[in-house]
Amino acid sequence: MNARAHPLAASRRRQRGAAIVEFGIVAAVFCTLLIGIFEFARVLYYWNTASEAVRLGARTAVVCDADATVVRQRITKLLPLLAAANVDLAYTPSGCDSDADTARNSCTFVTVSVTNVSVQTMIPFIPLTLTMPPLTTTLPRESLATSTGGTVCQ
Repeated sequence: MNARAHPLAASRRRQRGAAIVEFGIVAAVFCTLLIGIFEFARVLYYWNTASEAVRLGARTAVVCDADATVVRQRITKLLPLLAAANVDLAYTPSGCDSDADTARNSCTFVTVSVTNVSVQTMIPFIPLTLTMPPLTTTLPRESLATSTGGTVCQ
């Protein structure tokens, strides 16, 4: 009986650290996947917020008597990741907003777009910079140059 117990005990001693090593491998893979999922969600959050910021800018340009500076401020206030240089505002037909007295009265559409926006990931040891696709919103003229107050325009 002692002869059988001895080989079994020796086998257990050789297997003593196997569970710790297996746990370490599984935990490393699990944590890597978890961090990747969180980073992907964060990038999608920025993408969605940038899309909403473009919509807000187009709505502000259509409803309020707001020039490109005000629209850019509202967009960058909603998402500080955006720089004013990333935001483009265009009225259709071109040149309809050039006269200060009748600014934007003859405009039919407003197009607001955001381009060249980069998001830095926070993954340790792997610094990635992801560039968002260009986002554009075009809205038809509603009350350009007629609404100067209210909570929508402030």
